[in-house]
Amino acid sequence: MSTISTTGSRTTSSTTTLTQRLTAAVFASILGAGLVYFAGFSHIEAVHNAAHDTRHSSAFPCH
Repeated sequence: MSTISTTGSRTTSSTTTLTQRLTAAVFASILGAGLVYFAGFSHIEAVHNAAHDTRHSSAFPCH
């Protein structure tokens, strides 16, 4: 993703490298898997039930 902003006579350019995008994707995947694992196998009923109800409200079959 590339953004360019111009303020008066000054131009600033910012680019995201492939390494940064891959790092963000890997981090998001690990975080997501951790959250799914935590909610799915949690012994705390409130956490498990909240995840279960969210899946049903999104029309995602779970059983």
